[in-house]
Amino acid sequence: MYVGTLSFDLLLGDVRSLKEKRSVVRPIIAELQRKYPVSVAEVGDQNIHRRALIGLATVSGDAGHVSDVLDRCERLVAARPEVELLSVRRRFHGDED
Repeated sequence: MYVGTLSFDLLLGDVRSLKEKRSVVRPIIAELQRKYPVSVAEVGDQNIHRRALIGLATVSGDAGHVSDVLDRCERLVAARPEVELLSVRRRFHGDED
């Protein structure tokens, strides 16, 4: 079994309230869940209106599949024009961990 995780640190564009923040973050989370076999949630910076920390995880019996899914998810988030991707933290856990 292989587990891959990503943590996205995002800077949101012209957001002035937590309600506006939700209107930016929720569609990103929904699109990731719809397109890929992943679990996604906002995992930090919930009370800061211009920042978001999104966590993502996927599990597979094939290490290549996990890596491919993580790559695609990272490209999707990086391509969103309404956010600036400040950093991505990737973790990979295999059978020997």
